[in-house]
Amino acid sequence: MKRWICGTAAALLLWAMLPVPVRAVDLPIGSQSALLMEKETGQILYAKNEHEQLEPASVTKVMTLLLTMEAIDSGALRYDDMITASDYASSMGGSQIFLEAGEQMSVEDLLKGVCVASGNDAAVALAEHLAGVTELFAAQMNNRAKELGMHDTNFVNCNGLPAEGHVTSAYDVALMSRELVLHHPDIRRFTTIWMDTLRDGESEISNTNRLIRFYDGATGLKTGSTSSAGYCISATAERDGMELIAVTMKADTSNQRFEDAKALLNYGFSAYALLDAGEGVSPEPVTVELGTSDTVQPVLAQEGRRLLAERSQLADVERTVTLAESVTAPVEAGQELGHVTVTSGGTVLATLPLLAGDSVPRLTWGQALVRLLRAALPGAAAA
Repeated sequence: MKRWICGTAAALLLWAMLPVPVRAVDLPIGSQSALLMEKETGQILYAKNEHEQLEPASVTKVMTLLLTMEAIDSGALRYDDMITASDYASSMGGSQIFLEAGEQMSVEDLLKGVCVASGNDAAVALAEHLAGVTELFAAQMNNRAKELGMHDTNFVNCNGLPAEGHVTSAYDVALMSRELVLHHPDIRRFTTIWMDTLRDGESEISNTNRLIRFYDGATGLKTGSTSSAGYCISATAERDGMELIAVTMKADTSNQRFEDAKALLNYGFSAYALLDAGEGVSPEPVTVELGTSDTVQPVLAQEGRRLLAERSQLADVERTVTLAESVTAPVEAGQELGHVTVTSGGTVLATLPLLAGDSVPRLTWGQALVRLLRAALPGAAAA
């Protein structure tokens, strides 16, 4: 039996993965490689040479931040833990917060040093504290990269200083960036800082990512540049509840990487929307035969409740709710009872399962007998 809910909707429903196709758009991207990804769904909205292996420079530090935040969220590391800088950490060149050998700094301030000032020395101090030596930390980085499906990547160090064989791709940078911002949102406390201080105000730092100050909704994430890598960035921004990840690699100038990132983000925000799947869907209860309850309430599956869709698809959306006439007990919580199909202009956009919200056990013989007596002799049963 089909039960219909039709009309224009402000929400679309996703279950069977029906990815939004990458448009063949011509964006003014001057960087050698680029990719635009939506954070929640992981869908790719634009790609250019996205699997080309290139040097990431300090964008490498996204993985260093990811492993650090995973350690914090697991309880293995705390923001107020004090870390002592080694001779090796203090010897780092390039971008740095000028750690001195033997200097102690909290994890929180080291994270600030990595996210804001892109400190190579701060990254090494964190890596050595977590793994003992940077070589072991690099191995952990590579293991995590494999788990995330980063097949274009090989890390040699934790900070992105030039090293033979140290490569990744725009696609892989987007994958690790998504893992960081999706599962460790507290990183925003650091990546959204424009200017701050360390050492009780003695050292001033400013963000290497100028989008934090000049792009509406910017949330991070990490810049990088060396003479061989060119200018790179993994830029994140959020508007209207949708966060995008724009990666550009090997731009000729610093300004080019920022302009490319802005072009990608502007395109994503103008062409796509992320909507709540559950809005306006209220399926009727399904009859349960031979159960301790007469009905069970269908609920929308939690996974896939948010759908990325082209804005042009949002007009004249129709939703069709299809439910079983009845089910026989026992019913398990999460058991599929039907589905919602969403269409626009005759095209199926998504399908979302309707699941049993609760378990309904099967009647025992004794319970069934009592129910029969109540139905046949209601007065006697009451007595």
